[in-house]
Amino acid sequence: MITPLDIQNKEFKKSVRGYNEAEVDAFLDEIMADYEVLYKENLEMKEKLEIDEKQVEKYKQMEDTLKETLVVAQSTAEELRVNAMKKSDVIIQEAELKAKGIMNEAKAEVDKLYQQHDEMLRQLQIFKTRYRTLLQSQMDSLLVDATSLADELSTQKTPPPKNEKGDKILSEDRREVAE
Repeated sequence: MITPLDIQNKEFKKSVRGYNEAEVDAFLDEIMADYEVLYKENLEMKEKLEIDEKQVEKYKQMEDTLKETLVVAQSTAEELRVNAMKKSDVIIQEAELKAKGIMNEAKAEVDKLYQQHDEMLRQLQIFKTRYRTLLQSQMDSLLVDATSLADELSTQKTPPPKNEKGDKILSEDRREVAE
């Protein structure tokens, strides 16, 4: 690239029918001044472009970093969501198992109470039957004793026994007859 100094130091050969040397020098001075301004502007623009390119590169790196950060944040958020779902599923499963256990325990307790109830009813029935049998045997025994006593008394001809009030105590057979 031609520099302003190259223009200033450029010398043309002189010829017989050449251009007016003063006009050429004046025009070259004018070109050199304008070229020098353009050259400086070009250098400034190159420097500014270089700074801007560095800044753009810096922004691209920041953009890449932000993109990576966003991707990491999104994947982390997704992992958190998945983990939260897994954890909630585990909690629900544990709660369901615990509820089933409680229900099974309650059912077992109810079954046990029913069995105890049935056993108590069976024992009550046995007791009633035995008590009825006992009462019946006692009544039969008393009837036999009373009949024996009545027979014995009728053979002895003694008056029937009396209670504290002095009333005659009769057997049920004799009461029926007495009444």
